[in-house]
This record gives sequence, structure tokens and C-alpha cells, in this order.
Amino acid sequence: MFWQTSKRRLTLDHPLVMGILNVTPDSFSDGGRYADVDLALKRAEQMIAEGADILDIGGESTRPGSSRVDAEIEINRTLPVVGAIVKRFDTPVSIDTSKSVVARALIDHGAEIINDISGLRWDARIADVAAKSGAGLVLMHSRGTFETMHSPPPLEDAVVDEVLSGLKSSVEIARKWGVGDEQIVLDIGIGFGKTQEQNLELLAKLDKIVNEFKVHPMLVGASRKSFIGKILGGSTPTDRLGGSLAAAVIAYQRGARIFRVHDVKETVAAIKFAAQFENI
Repeated sequence: MFWQTSKRRLTLDHPLVMGILNVTPDSFSDGGRYADVDLALKRAEQMIAEGADILDIGGESTRPGSSRVDAEIEINRTLPVVGAIVKRFDTPVSIDTSKSVVARALIDHGAEIINDISGLRWDARIADVAAKSGAGLVLMHSRGTFETMHSPPPLEDAVVDEVLSGLKSSVEIARKWGVGDEQIVLDIGIGFGKTQEQNLELLAKLDKIVNEFKVHPMLVGASRKSFIGKILGGSTPTDRLGGSLAAAVIAYQRGARIFRVHDVKETVAAIKFAAQFENI
């Protein structure tokens, strides 16, 4: 299995770690820490040295209670950082956005992956950007609008069935716009409109979801999410390392091959250790 981006083919014979680099003032875990280009570049260099295979750059916070920002603001936040990173490093850059105009601008300036938390529900033209550029495309399961995605009504059906249905719909939309299967990676959307029990169920039954999408690699982004904090006694985001690593290992054992994380060094080590048990 491999993942095709606009610049390269990423082989998945080993797990890939995607380092999170938010350049927003209000992200739930590291808001404001890397808004400056020089600070963002230093953080990117650090994550690459720690083993990051991909860098995911975000210019709009999706934490509970956040508000949408104008596309121009999002571009102004992310474009200088992406430009500096691709000029200095050869590590693939992903742009975390649900707006096609932002995706197009950042792909034009060196990003090679689009990470859409809406799974093309809010702006299907993102698929057109991916199709025309050949960019990799992450399709995440979420529910509701930007404003309501963290507090939608309770699921009527089982969460696994809901996620399967939503991801299948996103894949079909992408295909209709001309996106190739080799470009598509899926994300079950841990923490987005799911209860603590549903997040745990998705991790526990991830292998069933993976088996439904044999041609699409699975990405999991549980890092520092609030459901981990609830289990660990209300810990703050930066105190959730142990739970985040446990979630990554569980996801790996159940078929995930890409991990979107804040703590790159520790995740690389945990997954490397877990991989030693595959052939025993």
C-alpha cells in the first residue's frame, strides 16, 4: 500500500507519523506558540529531527467553541510557514483546511496533501483541487457544521456504522471529482462529535473499519484529545501524553498506518516498539 501526493509516493510498509503544527492563536493544545514564522520553522525542524514523516499545518482552530476565520486570514497565517518549510526541508507538508480556496493557494506554494476535517461536506471543490494537482487527500468523518460539529444530536445508529457510511460518502464524492484512490487517506474523526464511549469504541473496532477500506490507508488523530483527559482525571492537553501514546499503539495494532500527533518523538518510539510484536 502507498499514498500518492502531488510530489511523491509515500510507502506504507512502515507507519507514518504526521506532526501537528498549528499557526493559530487559539488551538486547544498549542494555540499561539508557533504563530511566528521563525518559531514555526524551528518547531518544524524539531519534529523532523524527531522522526516526523509529514508536517500538518493548520491556520484555523477546530477546538470546541472556535469560530470560523476568513479564508484570507487562514492563507496569511499558513502560507509564509509552508513556504519557509518547503524551501528548507524535503518533508511532505499537509495543509489542514476545509476551504478549497485555501487548499489551492497552499498547494500552489508547496503543500502536497490536503487534510479536510469535513470529508468534503462543507466544500466539495477541495476534491477538484486534489484531482487537478494530484495532491494527497485526507477525508475525515465529522458531523454537523463547523459551529456544531462538537455538539451534534446523539447518533441514532451505532457509531461504527455512522463512520463507515460517512467515509464511504466522502470517498464517492472525491471519486466523482476525479481524485484517484491512491490519493485518498481516511480518518475516523476521533473527538469530533463523538462521546467518550464512542471514541473508545471506534478505537476498539478500528480493524473492522480498516477492513472495509482495503485500498485506503487509515489515519488516526487521537493526540491530546479531551476524551483522554476525562479518562485520566481531567488532565490538561499537555498532560495527556500517556493516553495519547496508548491510543496510537491501539490504533496501530488495529490497522492504522498514519498517526497525526503533537508528541512526535514519543509516538515514533511507541509505534516502533509496538511493531516488534507483529511477526511474533
